[in-house]
Amino acid sequence: MISGIQALRRPATRPDAPGGTYPGLRPGREVHARGSVIDGGRALGCDVVVDRDVAIPLRDGVIVYTDIVRPADRDADLPVLVAWSPYGKQDTGSLLDMIPGRAGIATDALSNLQKWEGPDPGYWCAYGYAVANVDPRGVNSSGGDAQFWSESEGRDAFDVIEWLAIQSWSNGKVAMAGNSWLAVSQWFTAAERPPHLAAIAPWEGMSDYYRDMAIRGGIPTGDAFCNFVLTNSVRGNGTVEDIPAMITEHPLFDDYWATKRAAVEKIVVPAYVVASWTQLHSSRTLDAFRRLSGDKWLRVHNTHEWPDFYSDVYTEDLRRFFDHYLLGVDNGWETTPAVRLSILDPGGTDVVDLPEPQWPIATALHQPLYLDFSAGELTAAPPQQESEHSYAAVDGQVVLSYRFDHDTDLIGYSKLRLWVQADGNDDMDLFVRLDKLGIDGAVLSPVVLDQPVQATSGQLRVSHRRCDPQVSTPSEPFLTHTHEELLHPGDIVPVDIGLWATAIRFHAGESLAVTISGARLIPAELNQISKAPLRNHGAHILRAGGRYDSHVLLPLMSGPNDA
Repeated sequence: MISGIQALRRPATRPDAPGGTYPGLRPGREVHARGSVIDGGRALGCDVVVDRDVAIPLRDGVIVYTDIVRPADRDADLPVLVAWSPYGKQDTGSLLDMIPGRAGIATDALSNLQKWEGPDPGYWCAYGYAVANVDPRGVNSSGGDAQFWSESEGRDAFDVIEWLAIQSWSNGKVAMAGNSWLAVSQWFTAAERPPHLAAIAPWEGMSDYYRDMAIRGGIPTGDAFCNFVLTNSVRGNGTVEDIPAMITEHPLFDDYWATKRAAVEKIVVPAYVVASWTQLHSSRTLDAFRRLSGDKWLRVHNTHEWPDFYSDVYTEDLRRFFDHYLLGVDNGWETTPAVRLSILDPGGTDVVDLPEPQWPIATALHQPLYLDFSAGELTAAPPQQESEHSYAAVDGQVVLSYRFDHDTDLIGYSKLRLWVQADGNDDMDLFVRLDKLGIDGAVLSPVVLDQPVQATSGQLRVSHRRCDPQVSTPSEPFLTHTHEELLHPGDIVPVDIGLWATAIRFHAGESLAVTISGARLIPAELNQISKAPLRNHGAHILRAGGRYDSHVLLPLMSGPNDA
């Protein structure tokens, strides 16, 4: 039962089922000498002690098992880094071998003592840290039933943090680090305010699963990704929340989904937050940063979360942050720019680590470009004449573009205001994408791990169009998703479609293209996610000009030309 709602569950894949890496419950101690190489990985920087399957009790008596890695020559005053996810606490280093090119991470870059997407003990122990790799509730041999991003998971992590803080070898200061699930869990944990949690470092972690992925814009994403995670990655002896079933049974935002929107505003510990413009976690990582209540730093990179997290440069940067807050080192961290951004420049050279005092940046001014279907373009001035465009709802689309006559940066949140009508249907699923076009009109896509990705996108099921005026901003509609408003024959309604934040540079002569479609505009990084059925049939009719103020609102560093 979660917030009075019975959460549907399914049997977890057993730990010993084929395809897993879990070696079984084997309590004991290992000692690895400095310079040791484990499975071809990075040589250890110091002698380390690995205590396997340490039993940690939770408040309800459930036992979770943890591997704790410490420098062998230190029995006291060690800060602890916690890696929290259900992906297994050991023997997960080989998972990178399943990724093309190992995501750019060399075999000898990591010690293979890390858990998947977690901090590498081979590095951190050499600098006086302990690392705790946790199998949470219901994972592998840990007791109970597995959970999926919730307040209750945060309470479990609270208990583990407080247990670690009072061990004889600990200095009483604990932090969390890691990306993806290991970042998401930090939002929920830090919101519980464990007394000994000293800092967090969430590296790309969504904070509102309903709006980020499950039913983004009111359109169910599909169940392939969740099923893959639940079947292959979350293993245990009990059950696990059946998220795909909950999406089907609870398509509207309710108390169940509210427990999966982290109360980030309750977080007061210092936070080093990392995001990107092009990955699964991008949108709500940036949203979470804005809602944090304590000291905070944001860095938005131009690559992928895995190579960024394990890069030498940014591992050192993270250590400066942790050294300051967990070891009390006066290293000037507090003078680090509050925000460091990348600007994507496909066809040119990306800008990285651009310092800014805040996010969103104050120097980007939102300016509208108006849709003109008669001319087939975007215009700086609103068209006086009304125009319309219709396409087959199942697979049709329209593309409008605008040419910049001088260099222009788009940095922040964009929104499409669109007047729409459904012909032969009572609902519409709309998909929107922004692209950069070169002088020759060819699409110039950002490239991540040698794959083209979208600059930014948005989507909306029109029956979910109602926004919360208390939370929405002119450029960021916040959908309530609490009920559906179906269309009636002849209805022409305005909708606001928010697009995920981005930062992209246009050079003189290059163009911005806006694609509006009834078909999914799937970026390469989301190809593994199956497509749930859409509601589209009949035709979509789009209107602009005159009475219909259809436009795209863009955060531009300098104004577009007036021609």
